[in-house]
Amino acid sequence: MSMAATPVGQGVTGADPSRPTRLLLAEDDELLRRVFARAFRAEGFEVDVAADGEAALALLRDNRFDAILTDIAMPRLSGIDLLRAVREHDADVPIVLMTGGPELATALQAIEHGAFRYLVKPVELAELKNIVRRAAAFHRLAQLKREALAILGENAALKDDRAGLERTFERALQGLWMAFQPIVQWPARALFGYEALVRTSEPALARPPDLIGAAERLRKLPELGRAIRNAVAARIASASGSAFVNLHAADLLDDHLFDPASPLSAHARTVVLEITERAGLDEVKDARARVESLKRMGYRIAVDDLGAGYAGLTSFAQLEPNIVKLDMSLVRNVHEAPTKRKLIQSIVALCRDLGIEPVAEGVETAAERDVLEQLGCTLLQGYLFGRPEREFAAPRF
Repeated sequence: MSMAATPVGQGVTGADPSRPTRLLLAEDDELLRRVFARAFRAEGFEVDVAADGEAALALLRDNRFDAILTDIAMPRLSGIDLLRAVREHDADVPIVLMTGGPELATALQAIEHGAFRYLVKPVELAELKNIVRRAAAFHRLAQLKREALAILGENAALKDDRAGLERTFERALQGLWMAFQPIVQWPARALFGYEALVRTSEPALARPPDLIGAAERLRKLPELGRAIRNAVAARIASASGSAFVNLHAADLLDDHLFDPASPLSAHARTVVLEITERAGLDEVKDARARVESLKRMGYRIAVDDLGAGYAGLTSFAQLEPNIVKLDMSLVRNVHEAPTKRKLIQSIVALCRDLGIEPVAEGVETAAERDVLEQLGCTLLQGYLFGRPEREFAAPRF
């Protein structure tokens, strides 16, 4: 079906659920290309095929797609190069990468440029269909959000009850408190520190994403960030080890964070500031200089969510972190996943070479713990050792 020319990877117009899902399939192996195309068309997908990366890029210039499925090793333009080219114009269209030879370098590049999934061949067709179907669904949700904003205007959905949201947010700030989850050194069975996690007694914003989302909509992220940092500062004097404090990207633009007289600054040498790229770090144009200022104050820096979906490494070199936190999606069931084990082992080795400490999040079982130890990751966090609590509870060993 011919469509009007649009920017690379711009995505579909509208999110009509009755419209066939349009897939771009880029695969240089002719047999696999035919098998995959036939399988997806049998599921009702509209499939355009490309035998190499340049052909795929040409299709993207003239057409709109709900999802892209591409091999990594292709002539003329690799799947990683294709991913990079698409991301220059579109941060939303989901791209599923397949490879017959997983390597740390390509896995990190996939993460860096926001691949939806990184799959190792052979892939079961049923699993592949499910992944692509979910990718397309997420893309359509992103479109619906943009269409709503275009129709209603920024924050228009809140106009009728903005005052109510502001009152709810103020109650949430008044009821704000911190929970602390232990981070341990294994197998030494020693405490390394605690991550501070925001909580509130306001039921309507009890979930941290809801609280942060309200602050974003009300343009009160600086107010929330200061409240969190002050709440942590009021507690950590009585804690042992390091205190991990999460930063929204907007916090890096707040002078209060850099003020030597602010409450948290007095504890800088025991604080690790966790920065996640889920929160739009690209918007902070002088991020490197700001992070260097924090380091001079005594803070250590951690990059959070390594391995989590769209969370990338676009500013990894800029931040030069002291600590990297492996996301729980990478850690979950690592004892049953050879590809995850190989990837974690490579990441840990690379971190050691760079003088960076890796921390594995979401450790829930002894089997996960033991494999992580074998892979050289000895800083661990998760329900196996302790849940977030109001007090600095001793970890369970």
